[in-house]
Amino acid sequence: MQRGFQLGLLLLAVQLFQEGLGNIPAVTLSVLGFNVYLYMFPAAPLLQACVSLHYVYVNKEWRRLFLSPLHHVDDLHLYFNMASFLWKGIWLERRLGGAWFLYLLSVFSLLTGLVYLLLQAVLTKLIKFSDPLVGLIDLSYHSTSCAVGFSGVLFALKVINNHYNPGGVTYVLNIRVYNRFASWVELVLIYLISPGTSLVGHLAGILVGLLYTVGPLETIMKSCAEFVSSDGNNPPPGSYFSSSGYSGTRRGRSEDPQHAEDRTTDHTSGYTESDLAEMTEEEQIEMMIRNSLNERGYSGTRRGRSEDPQHT
Repeated sequence: MQRGFQLGLLLLAVQLFQEGLGNIPAVTLSVLGFNVYLYMFPAAPLLQACVSLHYVYVNKEWRRLFLSPLHHVDDLHLYFNMASFLWKGIWLERRLGGAWFLYLLSVFSLLTGLVYLLLQAVLTKLIKFSDPLVGLIDLSYHSTSCAVGFSGVLFALKVINNHYNPGGVTYVLNIRVYNRFASWVELVLIYLISPGTSLVGHLAGILVGLLYTVGPLETIMKSCAEFVSSDGNNPPPGSYFSSSGYSGTRRGRSEDPQHAEDRTTDHTSGYTESDLAEMTEEEQIEMMIRNSLNERGYSGTRRGRSEDPQHT
């Protein structure tokens, strides 16, 4: 696809090199690159990729649910979304682990589209009745608009990020806001500043994030992961996925005591399984090296468990 000068792509490239490609986790970098690729070489024209109740539900064009979050209107739309995703992705992927983060993005991409359709259906019903917000919000526009972009997923990730930092504060357009309210404040401010943005799409993202943090979504996702990997040969999903700890660290006791014992023998004597579970991957490696040296007659001091593994 032939495009002219793309300021957004230039700004994104500058930000990537300032961050350092080696400092960006694999899933975050891959998803970002895939979005850029589909902007340069779209899988479908925007009018055939956007999602709306009419096209998806009435016309049964379900593929739009998969295409919509990965396509962007222009280079600046792509830049602002990917710049936001870069920061959120680096932090969340390191905390959750690459496998779970990829799983999370896949589920959120689909769910934000489905919730968007549900909200449009609700707005369509509200149009039939007298609504006190009709002077403030154009319900007819939002009930029929066709949306594209990654921002719905970004709002869901923002809710999760704020959930893991409940006591902190952030600044939204130089306004000091507590993290737990930041998503809602940003939702309103973005709509007031730029009414052409998808208010419903952003709201859908917030609701999906809340389904994960305070609703049943996280439990459902873990159950699905357990079902997929419960073939008797693979370890339980807790060995691969962690929804509350850094990548490489198991955050709870194994559900299979025998497998846990196999993983904690040899160079881990003197440590309980809970000690090992709260160590980072680097601490576990260092501990095994020290114990290995002790077995050969060298002196060494074993490193105790981290008191705050989340800030390692």
